[in-house]
Amino acid sequence: MVRLVLVLGDQLTPDIAALAVADKRQDVVVMAEVMGEGQSVAHHPQKIALILAAMRKFAAVLQAEGWRVAYSRLDDPENSQTISGELLRRADAFGASEVLATRPGEWRVLRDLEDLPLSVNLLEDDRFICREAEFAAWAEGRKQLRIEWFYRDMRRKTGLLMAGGKPVGGQWNFDHDNRKPAKRDLLRPRPGDVVPDAVVEDVLTLVESRFGHFGRLRPFRWATDRAGALAALAEFVAERLPRFGEEQDAMLEGEAFLSHAVISPYLNLGLLSPIEVCRAAEAAWQAGKVPIAAAEGFIRQVIGWREFVRGIWMQEGPAYLERNELGHGRDLPAVYWGGETRMACMAAAVGQTRDLAYAHHIQRLMVTGNFALLAGVAPAAVHEWYLSVYIDAFEWVEAPNTIGMSQFADGGVLGSKPYVSSGAYIDRMSDHCGGCAYKVKEKTGAGACPFNLLYWHFLNRHRERFRSNPRMGQMYRVWDGMDEAHRARVLEGAGQLLERLDRGEVV
Repeated sequence: MVRLVLVLGDQLTPDIAALAVADKRQDVVVMAEVMGEGQSVAHHPQKIALILAAMRKFAAVLQAEGWRVAYSRLDDPENSQTISGELLRRADAFGASEVLATRPGEWRVLRDLEDLPLSVNLLEDDRFICREAEFAAWAEGRKQLRIEWFYRDMRRKTGLLMAGGKPVGGQWNFDHDNRKPAKRDLLRPRPGDVVPDAVVEDVLTLVESRFGHFGRLRPFRWATDRAGALAALAEFVAERLPRFGEEQDAMLEGEAFLSHAVISPYLNLGLLSPIEVCRAAEAAWQAGKVPIAAAEGFIRQVIGWREFVRGIWMQEGPAYLERNELGHGRDLPAVYWGGETRMACMAAAVGQTRDLAYAHHIQRLMVTGNFALLAGVAPAAVHEWYLSVYIDAFEWVEAPNTIGMSQFADGGVLGSKPYVSSGAYIDRMSDHCGGCAYKVKEKTGAGACPFNLLYWHFLNRHRERFRSNPRMGQMYRVWDGMDEAHRARVLEGAGQLLERLDRGEVV
């Protein structure tokens, strides 16, 4: 009996669970480019192009290895334009009644598969280091789920940067050596661009004709197969990993990549595995080519944070996407879609996102995320924006980072405090403020940095919730120690700023 083997666009791994148990002699691999996925949110054109081009190349690899692949192109007139529709169409064509599928990383897609009038065998996605049951067992009975303890267990499990059951260097993390402001460097190594081949060019032309979403499609710089992904990993380890730790939280005007890896799209598509990228970083440290602080900081992001947020997503379920513990409901300001702004940091982060479909984690967390949280934007709107505009954004990783870490909409499931700051943090970690229309040193008045005004407004309106938080008590003591008239001016200025946002005026 023929079975259909579903391979989604972020499951481009030859030994992924569904392929691993399938029978190459009789089963049919189903892959489909569909408008239903391309328009589920307004995905950045580069993200759509990356996924489609990588899918086409992966399908060719499978065919070369002897698999029978039923591939639906976006412009196929018989394409039903939904995953479910294509599975039903292929089931009818091949006389199949059973589907093998690796569990998708989006609740919407999972529901669609479960509703099919076919027998769907959903298999665990074993590309993750921490399995679903393992995370559930780790989380059971804990009052708080904190990454530090999870990360240590992942280090023990993988043996990464471990010796004799203990962390190399005598400590679990080296943050005190990391996260410094970056300096200008004319010789800074940047990720190399990949010249689009004929497959990619065909996809780019197709995306141009079908999607008018926010974001520039060209130039398109991304690798679209495993060989290109491996080359990008090797380039990062050799050229940028040595400075990664120091610069991971830094921002510089006009420097989109700094010393970041820029391999998350390849990890999240399945072209690279989490363990192999960590082993590459570990090997570079062992060879004396990078400091331990850099290697450890990178490895923590992969086996610590990446695995942790996926566990949160699995544990919390689809209702997590609707969490709004702070009761925020403001519309997403126009600046997020490229509208005019006088804020230099927001203009840089959004402009870079528009052009590259990429911004590093501090731009997402402490600029665009921070502003949305301080302004009280509805977390569902923020979630949809992040899922739309970033090339590495898939629900399992994006939603916890947005709902939990960035917007604190889960009330503390993922983090112990909201990530909010005044303009002082952005000034310390970037060079944006020097050329900004606002003055980061000004606390009140028309010229005051909006982050300064909104920071205290946020703390004041959420006082009952956060005043007893041990990580925030000092800030409330600072606020309470201010002159009453000064506090009134701050709140008045913040209120006026929010009114301008609500009217759609430039901020």
